[in-house]
Amino acid sequence: MFDKFNQLKDLAKMRQKAMELQKELEKIIKTVEKHGYSISVTGDQKIRYIKKDGEDLKELTDLINDAMKDVQKESAKKMMEMGGGLGGLLGGLGK
Repeated sequence: MFDKFNQLKDLAKMRQKAMELQKELEKIIKTVEKHGYSISVTGDQKIRYIKKDGEDLKELTDLINDAMKDVQKESAKKMMEMGGGLGGLLGGLGK
């Protein structure tokens, strides 16, 4: 019983660290300009903006971010099906 309690505490710590990492990744910003295009991306792989000759292409930015979110969900689902994800990393904590 205490082992499960300790595992839950460890899981809470891991979740907290993951949230801290997410915040740090959001602070990383890279902007690249080429051929009249400018794109800005964060460390958590979200596009901040895409511009062409100074014109903001918000609809394209939103579309790409939506596609990336969908791919990330599908990838996480596939990893879980294959025994990966947090369940695999924690040795079946919830079992």
